Amino acid sequence: MAAILNTKGRKLVGVVVSDKNDKTIIVNVETQVKHPLLKKYVRRRKRFTAHDPNNECSVGDVVRIVEFRPMSATKRWHLESIVEKSL
Repeated sequence: MAAILNTKGRKLVGVVVSDKNDKTIIVNVETQVKHPLLKKYVRRRKRFTAHDPNNECSVGDVVRIVEFRPMSATKRWHLESIVEKSL
Protein backbone atom coordinates (compact mmCIF):
# COMPACT_ATOMS: atom_id res chain seq x y z
CA MET A 1 0.00 0.00 0.00
CA ALA A 2 2.88 2.40 0.70
CA ALA A 3 3.97 2.20 -2.94
CA ILE A 4 0.52 3.34 -4.10
CA LEU A 5 0.43 6.47 -1.95
CA ASN A 6 1.84 9.70 -3.30
CA THR A 7 4.33 11.09 -0.77
CA LYS A 8 4.32 14.60 -2.29
CA GLY A 9 0.85 15.51 -0.99
CA ARG A 10 -0.07 17.20 2.27
CA LYS A 11 -0.22 15.09 5.40
CA LEU A 12 -2.59 15.79 8.28
CA VAL A 13 -3.20 14.22 11.68
CA GLY A 14 -6.70 14.07 13.11
CA VAL A 15 -9.31 12.08 15.02
CA VAL A 16 -11.80 9.74 13.37
CA VAL A 17 -15.34 10.94 14.12
CA SER A 18 -17.28 8.54 11.87
CA ASP A 19 -16.64 5.14 10.29
CA LYS A 20 -20.19 4.23 9.26
CA ASN A 21 -19.61 4.17 5.50
CA ASP A 22 -17.84 1.22 3.89
CA LYS A 23 -14.12 1.92 3.33
CA THR A 24 -14.60 5.58 4.31
CA ILE A 25 -13.77 7.53 7.44
CA ILE A 26 -14.49 11.12 8.47
CA VAL A 27 -11.44 12.74 10.12
CA ASN A 28 -11.65 15.89 12.24
CA VAL A 29 -8.41 17.92 11.92
CA GLU A 30 -7.76 20.74 14.38
CA THR A 31 -5.25 23.54 13.71
CA GLN A 32 -4.34 26.67 15.61
CA VAL A 33 -4.01 30.02 13.84
CA LYS A 34 -3.16 33.41 15.25
CA HIS A 35 -6.00 35.92 15.06
CA PRO A 36 -4.85 38.88 12.95
CA LEU A 37 -6.27 41.57 15.21
CA LEU A 38 -6.39 40.06 18.70
CA LYS A 39 -3.10 38.13 18.38
CA LYS A 40 -4.60 35.16 20.25
CA TYR A 41 -4.49 31.60 18.98
CA VAL A 42 -7.84 30.35 17.69
CA ARG A 43 -8.70 26.70 17.05
CA ARG A 44 -9.91 25.84 13.57
CA ARG A 45 -11.58 22.48 12.93
CA LYS A 46 -12.15 20.91 9.54
CA ARG A 47 -13.57 17.53 8.55
CA PHE A 48 -12.01 15.46 5.78
CA THR A 49 -13.39 12.34 4.11
CA ALA A 50 -10.65 9.73 3.70
CA HIS A 51 -10.38 6.30 2.09
CA ASP A 52 -9.85 3.39 4.51
CA PRO A 53 -9.40 0.33 2.24
CA ASN A 54 -9.33 -2.32 4.98
CA ASN A 55 -11.95 -0.80 7.32
CA GLU A 56 -9.35 -0.86 10.12
CA CYS A 57 -10.21 2.48 11.78
CA SER A 58 -12.81 3.06 14.45
CA VAL A 59 -14.24 6.18 16.08
CA GLY A 60 -11.71 7.90 18.34
CA ASP A 61 -8.56 6.68 16.56
CA VAL A 62 -5.85 9.25 15.86
CA VAL A 63 -4.83 8.81 12.21
CA ARG A 64 -2.50 10.32 9.63
CA ILE A 65 -4.06 11.02 6.23
CA VAL A 66 -2.35 12.01 3.00
CA GLU A 67 -3.65 13.92 -0.02
CA PHE A 68 -4.62 11.57 -2.83
CA ARG A 69 -6.35 11.52 -6.22
CA PRO A 70 -10.13 12.08 -6.16
CA MET A 71 -11.94 8.82 -5.39
CA SER A 72 -15.47 10.28 -5.24
CA ALA A 73 -17.21 13.64 -5.06
CA THR A 74 -15.84 14.32 -1.56
CA LYS A 75 -12.99 11.82 -1.00
CA ARG A 76 -9.56 13.28 -1.78
CA TRP A 77 -7.60 11.82 1.15
CA HIS A 78 -6.19 8.37 1.91
CA LEU A 79 -5.42 6.74 5.25
CA GLU A 80 -1.64 6.56 5.66
CA SER A 81 -1.37 5.11 9.17
CA ILE A 82 -3.05 4.82 12.55
CA VAL A 83 -1.08 6.87 15.08
CA GLU A 84 -3.03 5.78 18.16
CA LYS A 85 -5.91 3.31 18.59
CA SER A 86 -8.89 4.26 20.76
CA LEU A 87 -9.91 2.21 23.76
